[in-house]
Amino acid sequence: MGIKKEKQIIKSLLDGAGITINGSSARDPHIHNDDFYRRVLREGSLGLGESYMDGWWDCEKLDQFFHKLLAVDLDKQVKTSWNIILRLAWNYILNPGRKSKAFEIGKRHYDIGNNLYRAMLDKRMTYTCGYWKSAENLDEAQEAKLDLVCRKIGLQRGQKILDIGSGWGSFIGYAAEKYGVNAVGITVSKEQKESADKFYGHLSAETRLQDYRDINEKFDHIVSLGMFEHVGCKNYRTFMKAVYNALKDDGLFLLHTIGGNRSVRETDPWIKKYIFPVGMIPFIKQIGESIEGLFVMEDWHNFGADYDKTLMAWYKNFEDSWSKIKSNYGERFHRIWRYYLLSCAGSFRARKNQLWQIVLSKKGVPGGYVPVR
Repeated sequence: MGIKKEKQIIKSLLDGAGITINGSSARDPHIHNDDFYRRVLREGSLGLGESYMDGWWDCEKLDQFFHKLLAVDLDKQVKTSWNIILRLAWNYILNPGRKSKAFEIGKRHYDIGNNLYRAMLDKRMTYTCGYWKSAENLDEAQEAKLDLVCRKIGLQRGQKILDIGSGWGSFIGYAAEKYGVNAVGITVSKEQKESADKFYGHLSAETRLQDYRDINEKFDHIVSLGMFEHVGCKNYRTFMKAVYNALKDDGLFLLHTIGGNRSVRETDPWIKKYIFPVGMIPFIKQIGESIEGLFVMEDWHNFGADYDKTLMAWYKNFEDSWSKIKSNYGERFHRIWRYYLLSCAGSFRARKNQLWQIVLSKKGVPGGYVPVR
């Protein structure tokens, strides 16, 4: 297939999404290397991302480009090849979320520098979707989210709670400070633990370097905010059993997770290679099967549109701070991170990804659970 034909195929696909190659709109890509067309046709989303990293194309508003691209279900217009099918099967057999790989995500994503995350995130360093219902900025949105979680589980002074995937300690610190609880967080990132110990060590908030499969005590309530995406579908049931065993009979479990519109067994290949080496977006059916016979589903809240706002706020912070941190990372990292944040924002804007908060009980809340918003 010649360059002319390859270019025509890509042009036709993008035209259907309202995107014009080398056009005048901020969402239009500008191609600097004609090998771009062959690379994308052969390698799909991986080729699209890597060619951007290599400077083969640019776009003034990447978030708008991806919003338009994803809104028209472009993936359904391209036939699945046998090598993709084999890759999916191989990924499932290897089980990237298995216990022996649990700390890989910490080393390859969360341990790349607290200075980066401190510059990009809110003042509490909360690396999950904010709640923008009444918020005017990122700090307010993240504090509103933390408080929403506390209210949803009915947190009471003196209770003992667990946060699975506690990050830099924002939730356990907030819960200990504002609600007077004894909070335990577990993470697979050494840098996250060190930071959490530094900022919240004076409170009744403890962070442990631990895998969820090694929890061996009981808690009044359990939350997990943005960690379930790293569990993997082969381990969803194992995860839920671990939570069930650690939760007191009258306690509540709140799961805060990105969700997809269909079942998958692998994440996007570019995201997997450069951002989250262990990751998978769950679907409603998969979560339902994982809790069957264990939990009662009390509440399911979707505020996925808020992740678009959160990601754009992170991107603005990242760009505003780049001159201060760039010496530690370099321009290629700059392009990777820009592509990551803005492509994800476009995906949530197109409603391809959701953000779910799910409240679960072991035996059902007597008299019924009253949803909190």
